[in-house]
Amino acid sequence: MQLTEKQIDYCMECGVCTGSCPVNKVLPTFSPRQMIKKALRDPAGEPSLDPGLWACLRCARCSTRCPVEINFPEFVGHLRQQAREAGFFPQESHHGIMQSVVELQLNDRPQNRTAWAEGVGDFAETGDVFYFVGCLPYFEVVFQYLEISPLESARSVLKMLNQMGITPVISNEERCCGHDALMSGNEATFKKLAEKNLAVIAASGAKTVLFSCPEGYATFKNHYPKHFGSLPFEVLHMTEFLNRELPESGLEFKASSNGAITYHDPCRLGRDSGIYEAPRDLLKNIPDVKLVEMGRNRANALCCGTSAWMECANCSREIRLERLQEALDTGSGTMVTACPKCQIHFTCAQRNAGMDLNITDIYAYLSKHLDNA
Repeated sequence: MQLTEKQIDYCMECGVCTGSCPVNKVLPTFSPRQMIKKALRDPAGEPSLDPGLWACLRCARCSTRCPVEINFPEFVGHLRQQAREAGFFPQESHHGIMQSVVELQLNDRPQNRTAWAEGVGDFAETGDVFYFVGCLPYFEVVFQYLEISPLESARSVLKMLNQMGITPVISNEERCCGHDALMSGNEATFKKLAEKNLAVIAASGAKTVLFSCPEGYATFKNHYPKHFGSLPFEVLHMTEFLNRELPESGLEFKASSNGAITYHDPCRLGRDSGIYEAPRDLLKNIPDVKLVEMGRNRANALCCGTSAWMECANCSREIRLERLQEALDTGSGTMVTACPKCQIHFTCAQRNAGMDLNITDIYAYLSKHLDNA
């Protein structure tokens, strides 16, 4: 990644990034600007060995406020690649199980990624619309102890698509999108996963690929084209698609009766992809819904506190608890999010802290309010 002379000059005299960083508020020694300064002083290696390198959430809050538009998440990604080459790795969360799951998907052993959909709705092996489910089947197994079902999101999506007259492709051959590998500097694994996914989608004949996971969407939308060129299919986040198609679908929602709700903007869907209004518009389709915004929302929303299943420690917990309190301060009993990882991370913190707040997936919430559900 190259920085211009103007960017460097402004950066050394600024500090907006550090003042905006949620990690810095908990770990004052962490500073995006100081990391850039170290890289300029020693481009050959020292910055890639800085422990702060793995603390960064890559939430892009700093980049959205940077006066000279430095892409700090991209900068961090470059340093993390160097760190891996030097044998410097992050602390993996959950004993590294999710990293192992990703690596296993590099081989061609048979998977059963569609069992969850059997008996739920209709799906196909080929067709115009491909539903990229992502790692939800694995989350379902790993995070059972939280007493939530990440696959409830996928089941809700499949039911809604069927009710709209759409039979999507769901494939056993799909792999992880590669988001976590890329975010942690493992570009080689990312590319291998991406190549397999592109081949699977091509074989399906799909013209549109839908994502309910913001990370899968952002990875395909922003990173696949950088490495593989223009994609031969339309990439849409499910909230974009539903917002576009629901008005003509004939589906209607029944009135909400569970009080005020608030919406949490996931980093990959919001700051990374610029999708803020589609989820809110969908929730407002529900009669009598009372959507109350948190003080920090849209581009200013606070991150869920961890990224790519690594470095989940006290800093992450403090960030989550701050966000959960912000949700409670709205007077809402329910926080809706469009990201399965956000739901997992917040549920974990909420249960441990004993906070009385229901954290739910947007598609499950919408599906429960369909008139014919």
